[in-house]
Amino acid sequence: MQAILYIAHGSRVKAGVEQAVTFLQGVQQAVHVSIQEICFLELATPTIAEGIESCIRKGATTIAVVPILLLAAQHAKQDIPIEIAKAQKQYPYVKFTYGEPLGIHERLIDTLQARIIEKQQPNRNARVLLIGRGSSDPSVKRDLAKIAARLRTKYNYHSVETCFLYGMGPTFEDWLQQAKVEQQQVFIVPYLLFTGILRQSITKQLQGFDSKNIMLCESLGYDDNVKKVLVERIDELLQVKEEGVS
Repeated sequence: MQAILYIAHGSRVKAGVEQAVTFLQGVQQAVHVSIQEICFLELATPTIAEGIESCIRKGATTIAVVPILLLAAQHAKQDIPIEIAKAQKQYPYVKFTYGEPLGIHERLIDTLQARIIEKQQPNRNARVLLIGRGSSDPSVKRDLAKIAARLRTKYNYHSVETCFLYGMGPTFEDWLQQAKVEQQQVFIVPYLLFTGILRQSITKQLQGFDSKNIMLCESLGYDDNVKKVLVERIDELLQVKEEGVS
């Protein structure tokens, strides 16, 4: 029997966990699979191992593992596969398939634009700064740069830059030290599903800057576009299973 295991990141902030669960419950309604479980990579429960156990207890013989991650970094490439490998040894009769993160997608570009317009209508000289969580994986920096380039081209921004809260730079602190705001609008969009403590850090670092020019937008978040992209990734993963490819 087919099951889907959604793996969200987890958060120390209770609201972050609740938002992820509420979002994924909406996704579950759009996916026609009888066994669907939600678990967390870290900082919340149930754990991945507990999520897998729950699927198997309900009769799963094939589990499609779906990472609720924006980009492919250490969590997607190492941490989750390690947990799957452990489960495969424990349950050798169960088949596991593993999906892709949300990745680079046109719908997510549109959501970024929506976050900007929610704050204020950009003018023709507006600049955008996308802030990623951060990673030591160079592919994250490369992928966020591709997203920035697509946003700039599609919506005709003067420039779209990227930085990160930690890991491989440039960091947000670096950007602030070098920023030349002048009279241009600068829209800052956290490229995160949930900000929580991270947003507090961004807000604190922005203190002292001209708020009329620098505008902190809401994070990418869990909107309908994110839901549609995730359902698309799930469909792709289930199609791989139907074609007999693990």
